[in-house]
Amino acid sequence: MRTVFALFLVASFGMAADEKTKPLLSEKQLGEGRLLLFDGETTFGWKVTGEVTVEKGVLTLAPEAIVEWPFTLGPGNVFLKFPDLGTDSFKVEVGGSTIEIRNPKGETISGTSLGDGTRSVGKLTITAPKDKPISLTAVQFRPQGAASIFNGKDLKGWKKFEGEAKRELSEFTVTDDKELKVTNGPGDLRTEAKYADFALQFECKTNGAALNSGVFFRSVADEYQFGYECQIQNGFKDNDRTKPTDFGTGAIYRRIAARKVVPNDREWFSVTVMARGPNIATWVNGYPVVSWLDDRAKDDSPRKGLRTAAGHLSIQGHDKTTDILFRNLRIADWK
Repeated sequence: MRTVFALFLVASFGMAADEKTKPLLSEKQLGEGRLLLFDGETTFGWKVTGEVTVEKGVLTLAPEAIVEWPFTLGPGNVFLKFPDLGTDSFKVEVGGSTIEIRNPKGETISGTSLGDGTRSVGKLTITAPKDKPISLTAVQFRPQGAASIFNGKDLKGWKKFEGEAKRELSEFTVTDDKELKVTNGPGDLRTEAKYADFALQFECKTNGAALNSGVFFRSVADEYQFGYECQIQNGFKDNDRTKPTDFGTGAIYRRIAARKVVPNDREWFSVTVMARGPNIATWVNGYPVVSWLDDRAKDDSPRKGLRTAAGHLSIQGHDKTTDILFRNLRIADWK
């Protein structure tokens, strides 16, 4: 079975003129697991060569300019949208293969076969032609091949941390609505399976103001919350979402803060974590909040250095105020 990587080219968002600059994904797109690679505001997350600008939600590459996503993407789909091409062709490189796109307005290219279903798709690179600029209003990615890691009925496939009474206070239960409910703390619920490179997606709801939790990954076996942590904490300071409290939701705790607190407490929000070697990126409600290269020396402990070895995922019960719901937990294992 071969991996399929599709490029969908659409002329416009199909929204009112005053909405075209908004980078937010629709509820349907969020439900599909789509992510913004271009946030509609900046070149955040991209490696840029040449002159690249962003204005009013439009990403423009000057002649011969290049934008490259910094790490290889697993199986999935990329969606590109254009306001007005301004040229008749340009190149997109995916996994070492070059696709030349001609007159893309209204055109759809799909079914480009890359890999054999077990290897990653590769890097995404967009190159402007030598003589003309190109403009895009959207670059989105939707991971595929994810498997559910929570069945909505019981905790099969998960194991509660045991061995220290003071760290066994959390309750992990399944609600009638097939949600994983975490109350009290501290405590830790971990997967029996281990993952190294992956795309993890889940939905979360905090039933209180600025509650604290997190999802750990590449965790060291038999140790308590001993991995990288994707933080869950929706508080922010001075009524400014760019000033997160305690690193903020989507942060890699104690390593890099979220650049913006996207979600609200007491509302469902989605989180995506991608780990590929030393590269770690996160999205909240499809919006990119972290793109981080762990350039520390390798170490078995992620607290001391770069850890790329497979490890458990685990959900944190932080303290006695913890009251958090999780649902639709799924992961694409990018072995």
